[in-house]
Amino acid sequence: MEKYLDPNYSFQERAEDLADKMTFEEQVPQLSYGAPAIDRLGVPAYNWWNEGLHGVARSGTATMFPQAIGLAAMFDDALLGKVARIIGTEARAKYNASSKKGDRDIYKGLTLWSPNINIFRDPRWGRGHETYGEDPYLTTRLGVSFVKGLQGDGKYMLSAGCAKHFAAHSGPEALRHEFNTIASKKDLAETYLPAFEALVKEAKVEGVMGAYTRLNGEPTCASSFLMGKLKEWGFDGYFVSDCWAIRDFHESHHVTKTPTESAAMALNAGCDLNCGCTYIHAIEAEQEGLVSKETIRNAVVRLMRTRMRLGLFEEHTEFDDIPYDVVACDEHRKVSLECAEKSMVLLKNDGLLPLKKDEIKSIAVIGPNSDSIDALRGNYYGTSRAPKTFLEGITEEAGSDIRVYYAEGAHLSNDRIQPLAMAEDGIAEALILAQMSDVVVLCVGLDATLEGEQGDTGNAFDSGDKRDLLLPLGQRVLLEKVLALGKPTVVVLAAGSSINPLCDKADALIQAWYPGELGGVAMANILFGKVSPSGKLPLTFYETVEKIPAFDDYSMKDRTYRYTRDNILYPFGYGLTYSKVVVSDCIFDIEEKKMRVTVKNAGDTDTEDVVQIYIQSKSKDATPFPKLCGFKRVALAAGSEEEVQISIGDSAFTVVNDEGEVIDGGSEFVFYAGTSQPDPLSESLTGIPCVSVSVVK
Repeated sequence: MEKYLDPNYSFQERAEDLADKMTFEEQVPQLSYGAPAIDRLGVPAYNWWNEGLHGVARSGTATMFPQAIGLAAMFDDALLGKVARIIGTEARAKYNASSKKGDRDIYKGLTLWSPNINIFRDPRWGRGHETYGEDPYLTTRLGVSFVKGLQGDGKYMLSAGCAKHFAAHSGPEALRHEFNTIASKKDLAETYLPAFEALVKEAKVEGVMGAYTRLNGEPTCASSFLMGKLKEWGFDGYFVSDCWAIRDFHESHHVTKTPTESAAMALNAGCDLNCGCTYIHAIEAEQEGLVSKETIRNAVVRLMRTRMRLGLFEEHTEFDDIPYDVVACDEHRKVSLECAEKSMVLLKNDGLLPLKKDEIKSIAVIGPNSDSIDALRGNYYGTSRAPKTFLEGITEEAGSDIRVYYAEGAHLSNDRIQPLAMAEDGIAEALILAQMSDVVVLCVGLDATLEGEQGDTGNAFDSGDKRDLLLPLGQRVLLEKVLALGKPTVVVLAAGSSINPLCDKADALIQAWYPGELGGVAMANILFGKVSPSGKLPLTFYETVEKIPAFDDYSMKDRTYRYTRDNILYPFGYGLTYSKVVVSDCIFDIEEKKMRVTVKNAGDTDTEDVVQIYIQSKSKDATPFPKLCGFKRVALAAGSEEEVQISIGDSAFTVVNDEGEVIDGGSEFVFYAGTSQPDPLSESLTGIPCVSVSVVK
């Protein structure tokens, strides 16, 4: 038996043996994402490019979970790990079946280029809904859990995760191919890098993807600073460029003059895999003395090692028998529904919700996102076998005794629904139906055709980014005129980012995100009180874009809950339930580094809620406002209480100085515990203050 096929050797030894059996001309094509077969060595073709952000994407049917920002709003790392395990399982099932048919195309492999752990620093960034929000601690804990779920903990990986986009990448999308991100040492160490470090050290993430941009002058796919960090952290996987990012070296960044120089620069820095086609120039680069055969060979070793860790050179692994019928099965769809229910955030409720069926004869469901599958999806999505829109979910739950009316009311982004009609052609119907109904559910917002990745969206004027925090004009007109009727109205906001819907006259407001394939069922369950809402905002909702720092400014000053309390519409960590959950008896065990709190459901409705722990150091290097350092989702029956213990990691007691050094935060700290962050606006909105305890180490 060839050494590279012998499971008695380590993956590293086997990968080295296989790479060394390849000719140089065979090695080079293995560095591109569409790696060809090497028949004489029994190496099958393999396409590295697959997506699994919130379900296996772009390769047919799969379970579609809420978009990543919605998954973050659950504040539930254990459930997110379960989601990732399902994604990995479905990816493996699809791979098993497709490869047997000889289909090794793009989006069919086991190397999932997820999660996106960039920090959602600016609400204008179109790709922000791919992330876990604005907080490095929340992003870290969720990212670690997601990768562990994807990869598993056995000898072979179920699938391979990839931490992207390394690093400090969050728009503007229109400039990403030429942009030079300027980030201070403090901001990098305190905000932009912690999640990547944790995914490497804790989750043993198999892949890391660079970004399109430069970071402080260096292309991130060939950055000595970033590659040095990976080495410092003990990274033991493969590094991949973002797609066609290496081409940007010579075409947009102008740090090289030719594709040959760009290929050499990336390879020498440690970029193993090219998502793109620049590495076809690697042979020429070697001939010109710009890169060595040893460097190329080592990149091939790392790539083959990943494929071996996935068990792709074994006669049989435990994952080879995963059948195709697990894909989009009822069990997986139930988890998607659970996630949708836990992700939706109740931002306002003047007593209208939950709706009481015996008091309602008719409901008007109005708005462009009412019956939209796109409003469920977000981007990087798979195809659901049976999606349920908001309209469908409400209609089914309402039953035969409640008449459900429907009007689109307005186009998602244009000023008219029908191209030949006059502007505001849907308003009259919307008003007619609203006046006929006991309750109005206004489904407005965005979708991934308006906010997303450059090239994927229809708002070409901003390449997927937003110019402001407002709804498109046609929807604003619809909202204003319907609310002016004074009917009991719930506004449902489907969007992946901070929006100010200007709906003070609404009785209730629900942030639905892009809630996945059963978002309509989840929404109906919440509206009619079958489920109490319990999601929390993983990012700050601002009042106006005019008071936010410039989009291309990567300083954290005046951004996110840790650095500002101005211009806030709804705070990070905020979200109401149908009950009243109170946290008390906040005690910190210094020896065990655990926070113990008593949590009581003082209301008359069963609910889940999220206990949140924040810490403030007295150090001059601390963030201006307390930072999240622990959280735990709890389920409480009406009137019940329980003691909850939350472990506090060592990082809570550290701060970052201006040199980017992570140092001890001193001896004096204040902990805050509650179901929101400890700020005056959260206390005002919830009516429940956080409790606090001072600790001297």
